[in-house]
Amino acid sequence: RERVRLRKPQRATHSSWSFHQLGQFIAYKARRAGVPVMHVDPAYTSRTCAECGHIDKVNRVSQAWFACRSCGFVDHADRNSSRNIRARAWELWRCGAQSTAP
Repeated sequence: RERVRLRKPQRATHSSWSFHQLGQFIAYKARRAGVPVMHVDPAYTSRTCAECGHIDKVNRVSQAWFACRSCGFVDHADRNSSRNIRARAWELWRCGAQSTAP
């Protein structure tokens, strides 16, 4: 994004890529490869400890780091959130939920 110089009318289009469109791309590629896709609610995944499950706003030390106030677990914030999303998807899959790819 920083390397490209655009005229003013083009900036909004260039910088705003829809999450819906990204989801459609992922679903298309997954369907093509035969991989199941699970839609998971991402709420509180950045505040939840992937180790003990403790949820607290202050667990998110900064944009980059996560530190659990309950068990002391420290990890990169995005990695911690992705582990929480993976656990939620696994739980849905284990309960027999079908793939949500359209």
